[in-house]
Amino acid sequence: MTKQQLAMELSARRLDRYVDAISEGLGHADRLTPFRAYFTGLLLPGERKSVEPMAARIAPTNVRRTHQSLHHFVSTSSWDDQAVLSRVGQLAIPVLQSREPIQAWIVDDTGIPKKGKHSVGVAHQYCGQLGKQANCQVAVSLSIANAFASLPIAFRLYLSHEWIDDAQKRTACGVPAETAFATKQHISLEQIRRALAAGIPPGVVLADAAYGNDTAFRDELTSLKVPYAVNIQETTTIWRPNEAPLAPPPRQGKRGKVPIRLQRTDAQRPISAHAFAHELSQSAFAEITWREGTKTPLRSRFAAVRIRPAHRDTLRSVPRDHEWLLIEWPVGEKTPTKYWLSTMDESTPLQTLVHTAKLRWRIERDYQELKQELGLGQYEGRGWRGFHHHATLCIAAYGFLLIEQGGFSPSGTRRLQLAQPPLPTDFKPRGSTK
Repeated sequence: MTKQQLAMELSARRLDRYVDAISEGLGHADRLTPFRAYFTGLLLPGERKSVEPMAARIAPTNVRRTHQSLHHFVSTSSWDDQAVLSRVGQLAIPVLQSREPIQAWIVDDTGIPKKGKHSVGVAHQYCGQLGKQANCQVAVSLSIANAFASLPIAFRLYLSHEWIDDAQKRTACGVPAETAFATKQHISLEQIRRALAAGIPPGVVLADAAYGNDTAFRDELTSLKVPYAVNIQETTTIWRPNEAPLAPPPRQGKRGKVPIRLQRTDAQRPISAHAFAHELSQSAFAEITWREGTKTPLRSRFAAVRIRPAHRDTLRSVPRDHEWLLIEWPVGEKTPTKYWLSTMDESTPLQTLVHTAKLRWRIERDYQELKQELGLGQYEGRGWRGFHHHATLCIAAYGFLLIEQGGFSPSGTRRLQLAQPPLPTDFKPRGSTK
């Protein structure tokens, strides 16, 4: 047996053990065979990871029957996505923790461009993959991470009002009747609550400004006792370190309600994070290197100041608690480029604040691997169940690669080797123009 054959044999054995362990979440034993086949199809090389091309790669002499089996398993079979994802976590999270503790829970959403209008959730909305408004599906995810690796533990499709309010479209795509409209922030918070209830190792919640600008989102994290380090826009208002809103004024006379809301005056008002950053001296900023890049270390200048957020605090009776305002102002730039609010402990060193906040890059790695290597965005079915089943299987495959390869480095390459029968020379998937 050659070294390559031995490597393939060992990889196949490890894959079998992993699939057997994950399959405990499928419910019925008769789902194991199509599960194993679909899972293998996601891991094998190939440009398309939709059902028919995978069937051809797995069983080139029996494409039709394999295609039917895989299609039924992913689009119709009623196994529980969360049960499978929980089993993936049980196997993969210890691999992350064996290197270092979990540091972050990363919140984000990803767009999947679509040409048609009938696939579940497709609408004209912002697509991060394209960087503009486009016809796409959008899903919200939660990943756990440390500097070593990361793992998605939740993934759910976002449905716009257009979909929620259209009973005919919902029925056609099998959207559960109990599904109500939920913002991306609400979906994310529900994922976080479930992770807390499941005992997932804790971490600091990281999110971009689409979540960080939402004061209600931040307040709910605080009520859940979950620390965060979230991006905000430069227009976010804050109080300078020694300032705060004024206490409610005393009641005038003996009648009327006692004032309970905080006050502002022309002389005592909050300012934007941008304006505050320009008030800081140059000595307030320190150069920090947060990780090794693919070519050179990644470094920039940062300042961290304890402040009170000011958003709509005139509707409150007590000021908001102090938290960190973290500012990045690279050398040579005329103005800061990024801002964060963080409820990490007030004794947290600047370097730890920066390292934690910057760990959000891991979510980009998650999406890159899931889309480019494992075909997350290539499911061609239209239904709610199939969309989530396919995503769950992609994440399960991602978990196997994490265990198999010991994590993903920024410049890492896949080392998994599996035997693959050759495709028939006359095979052409439906819809192909070649």
